[in-house]
Amino acid sequence: MIITCLDLEGVLVPEIWIAFSEATGIPELRRTTRDEPDYDKLMKYRIGILKEHGLGLKEIQDTIKKIDPLPGAKEFLDSLRRKCQTIILSDTFEQFAAPLMEKLGMPVIFCNTLEVAPDGEITGYKMRCEKSKLTTVKALQSIGFETIASGDSFNDLGMIQASKAGFLFRSTEQIIKDYPQYPAFTEYSELLDAIEKVINNS
Repeated sequence: MIITCLDLEGVLVPEIWIAFSEATGIPELRRTTRDEPDYDKLMKYRIGILKEHGLGLKEIQDTIKKIDPLPGAKEFLDSLRRKCQTIILSDTFEQFAAPLMEKLGMPVIFCNTLEVAPDGEITGYKMRCEKSKLTTVKALQSIGFETIASGDSFNDLGMIQASKAGFLFRSTEQIIKDYPQYPAFTEYSELLDAIEKVINNS
């Protein structure tokens, strides 16, 4: 049995931190996993900027309420879920993802948790497990599943490399150049066709 594992931000919904950067006018918050492979370093950097500007969870959630899935994302996800089991593997947080999952038809998502003080200040975060995407794919494989994986960033490469088939979706020119062995798509129809071919050939 095949399970498809998808990244969330940049693949199905806009990048939350970029949207928040635009809402607040703080350009430093535009940095994402496309730019910084070290997730712990990236999150500490973000938390520091939030503290400096007196911003907390409420302000970010107010921005997230206004974010819609990328055009065609829900239809793509609906079609994919009719073909195989699908899990979203994301390094985002439960407190960010909930309203977005409603807009995507409540797919399964495995993500992380923010540590939040009573006044709403984000003080830290708790990863579900180390190298969560790769670890999850390997765990699925260990209980008899084959995996297909797709994402756009550095933190997706582990699950893509470990899967039966892996695809880059709307990735950066540098990642596409550095990993030419993985087909790179920009349209949902292309990605759906590629996944369907793997399923049919299994």
